[in-house]
Amino acid sequence: MAILLKDVREAASPEDGARVLVDLRRPRGVSEETLALRSWLPELAPSQELNRWFGESPLQWPLFRRRYMAELCAEKAVVSLNKLEAIATEKKRMTLLTSADDAERSHAAILRDLLEGVKKPPATSGPARAAASGRIRARRPR
Repeated sequence: MAILLKDVREAASPEDGARVLVDLRRPRGVSEETLALRSWLPELAPSQELNRWFGESPLQWPLFRRRYMAELCAEKAVVSLNKLEAIATEKKRMTLLTSADDAERSHAAILRDLLEGVKKPPATSGPARAAASGRIRARRPR
């Protein structure tokens, strides 16, 4: 399974696979055709407070990761995280869309790392459990 990160304003391409928006809000001025979404999971976006704090303190990436992982423990986030995992296992490719300036240092990258570290999980493990424990699982070799 390949998980790509893309800016939400970039046009869809055949290589994207399932396109999933993981931001709190849909982008203004971007058509439905451009988005070409399989799903939109706003519950996986960091809180506005956490986003605001990280925008003011971009050098605090490790602390942002810890705080975001704690937010993923909320019930709504766990449900959405399981939906995201289901989409990822169903498709060979998936693209996480975000409007973050640097996708590699955003919540989308953390979600990708969670999903890529998951092997076929038993019911008591998976990305939600990894988020709850505050860790990201080791990545599978590609």
